[in-house]
Amino acid sequence: MLILVPGYKSAQASAIPDRVRASCIPPQLYWMTAVTDHLDILLDMLSALPDPVFVLTESGRYAALIGGQDRQHYHDGAHLVDFSLYDVLPKADWFLEQINITLDLNQLRIVEYGLAGADVDGLDTQKGPEGEIWFEGRIQPLAAPVNNERAVVWVACNITRRHQLETQLQLLSETDELTGAYNRRKLLDALTLSLTRFRERQIPTAVVLMDVDHFKSINDRFGHVAGDEVLRGIAHHAMAHLRDSDLFARFGGEEFALLLPNTILEAAKVIAERLRLAIASGNFLPDSQPPLVVTASMGLSLIQPQDQAIEAILRRVDDALYRAKRSGRNCLVVEAQV
Repeated sequence: MLILVPGYKSAQASAIPDRVRASCIPPQLYWMTAVTDHLDILLDMLSALPDPVFVLTESGRYAALIGGQDRQHYHDGAHLVDFSLYDVLPKADWFLEQINITLDLNQLRIVEYGLAGADVDGLDTQKGPEGEIWFEGRIQPLAAPVNNERAVVWVACNITRRHQLETQLQLLSETDELTGAYNRRKLLDALTLSLTRFRERQIPTAVVLMDVDHFKSINDRFGHVAGDEVLRGIAHHAMAHLRDSDLFARFGGEEFALLLPNTILEAAKVIAERLRLAIASGNFLPDSQPPLVVTASMGLSLIQPQDQAIEAILRRVDDALYRAKRSGRNCLVVEAQV
């Protein structure tokens, strides 16, 4: 800490200002007072840090905490000192893993994570932000041990607003503006990931391609605004009838695609048929007289061992869709498995 005192690099008498020499203050007292003053300034600076700074040991113990006094962005975690991560956090394993990775790499690491005040035992959740907070954690190894353990400095910065904006932008980039379903880009990304998982773990995955029958005649008869309403209605109908794990996307125009992860062929056929019947019984233009009946043709295929790229899957399911249209529409055709 002595380096914080201007000009203090040795204890030579020549380093003592003339005004101090003239006042007959002992040199030791001068240096003690100077160091104490600068330590007070340093502690005030650290306490005023807008973000909380933790010292965490490799065993997961909170050794120190300073800063983070803004209750608009942070809760008061002063009580955490001397507790273990495992005493207060449900995700203690993850935090300890980040500490030890940082210590092993011996370099700064940056992580992002979500944590709510209610997730931390003992926090006064009435004084601090509500709900889940997103943090950017900057983790830096300390050179000297703390309580005979290796340790890190962990600076936690509230990035909740940034995270919300990024999430909104991500959703916009993946969502079809007209229907609210996922878009083609999202479907292709998810299909690529599904193919990778299939090749690694043989997880059965089905793909369905669906085309709204005679959609051009709907536009010609009722107008494009009504046609858009039909597409929106089909999308909402589909998303209401599918599982949370399923992905429904507008593939282009009046074509939609459905990705069914962890689904064998017979189960996929049941899901697709149920959706086809739900569309056929839907009332997408309530004011039309006579009532408009909307149907859809569907092609279905599973991801197969010989598939090297998603284009092979899409060609196969597109062939099945084409055969459904040739077979009179309003039906499901399953591509023969090789």
